Amino acid sequence: MGYKVVFEQANAILAELSKEYDIYAPKRFSKQGRYSDTDIIRYDLINKVEDIVFDEKSDYPAKEVITPITQSLFYFTEDEYRESKTKNKPILIFMRPCDINAMEHQNQIYLKNGGFEDFYYKRVQDRVKIVLMECTSGWDTCFCVSMNANKSEHYSLAVRHQEGELMIEVKDEAFAPYFADAQEEPFHVEFIEKNQIEVTIPKIKDKATLNALKKHPMWQEFNKRCISCGACTIACSTCTCFTTTDIIYNENANVGERKRTSASCQIEGFSDMAGGHSFRPTTGDRMRYKILHKFHDYKARFKDYHMCVGCGRCTSRCPECISVTATVKKMADAIEEIEAKGEE
Repeated sequence: MGYKVVFEQANAILAELSKEYDIYAPKRFSKQGRYSDTDIIRYDLINKVEDIVFDEKSDYPAKEVITPITQSLFYFTEDEYRESKTKNKPILIFMRPCDINAMEHQNQIYLKNGGFEDFYYKRVQDRVKIVLMECTSGWDTCFCVSMNANKSEHYSLAVRHQEGELMIEVKDEAFAPYFADAQEEPFHVEFIEKNQIEVTIPKIKDKATLNALKKHPMWQEFNKRCISCGACTIACSTCTCFTTTDIIYNENANVGERKRTSASCQIEGFSDMAGGHSFRPTTGDRMRYKILHKFHDYKARFKDYHMCVGCGRCTSRCPECISVTATVKKMADAIEEIEAKGEE
């Protein structure tokens, strides 16, 4: 069912929804960007339509709602522990198709990984309903079409932003009563069909090619360019790396809480082991790991899609202007070179 609502009506509907749901959407924070006098767009609670940024891509993904950057897991004393509490209120999140698909990839990792379910992720995910934000044009770093992440059917509501009004598709009938007084008008969400950037993901045909690719000199370029700041992975909509820390409250080391905090495989020392052994000591090693994980390893393991959804935030946020699409092209060229040598 489709509806047309002006902003005043939409705000009244949001007010009613807010009684039952915590509503999150991309929101502008003035003067809080990484450069002087710049803004930042990230997910936060919203109260009215005017809070929602429809015409710009958020700097950070919707995953921050479900997997906060810092999260308390449990509290402990000398002889017992207690799980951290969470809200019981359902969550309604405005998300673009790429972020919805990214959430599905996170579900694969947190909920379907060898039969293991992450309790702390699941208790939030079970409360999530999605409002799909129609996205038909994209931005200059997007390549969601190439990653088959430009479309999604996983939503309860869909919205198109127009001048002073919204077009709404109600897919989940549980939301129909909120639109009882709204003007009915046929509406079905549309999806972007072509990005400014097109990417062809190379296939790695066998283990020998993969091993040769890992040793290819292309990765050494990043020893000079990448500064291991981790900005790309924190802005990524599919990255799931985290670290855990025990916070001790006082002189008694047996009383405190355990937190997990978003981490980055690009940070020096992330993969270090006890005894000082490091699997990926250079920035080139870490970049190789990230790119292969996004564009080979995940799909090889789960047999569905590549992990990357083509949102392009990593390229947008990189202070050294490292382009993920250019890196994938270099990887494709390296694979061609490896295969050509193998045929000689």
